[in-house]
Amino acid sequence: MIPITFVQSLANIEGIEKVAPFLKPLIEVHVIKSFIQGFLPGIVLKIFLILLPMILMFMSKFEGFVSLSALQRRSASKYYIFLLINVFLGSIIAGTAFEQLNSFIHQSANEIPKTIGVSIPMKATFFITYIMADGWAGIAGEILRLKPLIFYNLKNLFLVKTEKDREKAMDPESINFATSEPQLQLYFLLGLVYAAVTPFLLPFILVFFALAYVVFRHQIINVYNQKYETAAAFWPDVHGHIITALIISQLLLLGLLSTKHTAKSTPLLIPLLVLTVWFHRFCKNRYEPAFVKYPLQEATIKDTLECATEPNLDLKACLRDAYAHPAFKKGDEVEI
Repeated sequence: MIPITFVQSLANIEGIEKVAPFLKPLIEVHVIKSFIQGFLPGIVLKIFLILLPMILMFMSKFEGFVSLSALQRRSASKYYIFLLINVFLGSIIAGTAFEQLNSFIHQSANEIPKTIGVSIPMKATFFITYIMADGWAGIAGEILRLKPLIFYNLKNLFLVKTEKDREKAMDPESINFATSEPQLQLYFLLGLVYAAVTPFLLPFILVFFALAYVVFRHQIINVYNQKYETAAAFWPDVHGHIITALIISQLLLLGLLSTKHTAKSTPLLIPLLVLTVWFHRFCKNRYEPAFVKYPLQEATIKDTLECATEPNLDLKACLRDAYAHPAFKKGDEVEI
């Protein structure tokens, strides 16, 4: 057997096939193997990430949601969970916690936060690179809009026959909240986690949010045609994601401080966790019904406008029992 390192070194030598023709099949096998192991998984992952929003939208439709706003809210929640587990926790655990796999398996469950807490500062460089490669590049791609440009030219070349077809091909559609909102929440989570651990990451986060504010504000006002008005229906989900990010950052900071010389001060963070959970419950009970249920005052105004559009309408009689339970309404007596 010829060592693979020997084949790898020979693969970099130009004209080795002329000197040793019998090594050519081994070199070809090594090149194919390197392509499969190094390049192909990245392509498969990128294709899966492109198809993932469509898969999540189909799953939301299967759950019974009908309206586009409800479908996008449900898909956004699923996509945020996917990013949280695979990008954030997956990168931390697979990156440095697996390097301590022996201690990670044999230690008790109480020691797991410490292991993860130690691995957080080690992954700061990875997340800085991720913010620049995915976040900054994504904002630049949002400005360039290469994908809609390519699709427009293809449609204009093969499908456009009339001016109506051209207007339809030029339709920029609406912003995809199902993917944009979870990505913003992920970067917000990174900022909260590394604010006290590795503050060097914060300038990259601030640059991303500054660019995202300018770009998305311009796109929403001047480019996109919004298909629906949510009436801030996304806010309960956004608030829940922010609270989740706060709890995760506090737990990881608790695990990190327990490994340092300040281990005695870590119990002081426990009341902070309790207050965060209490604040979430307070906001959920106090404000969420206004987002979930249509306010009676707004419904009255809407019905008043609808009744006013009909001529010769007795508005007082129309609204007298409009909001009463059907059992308490006075029905017309039917003569037989």
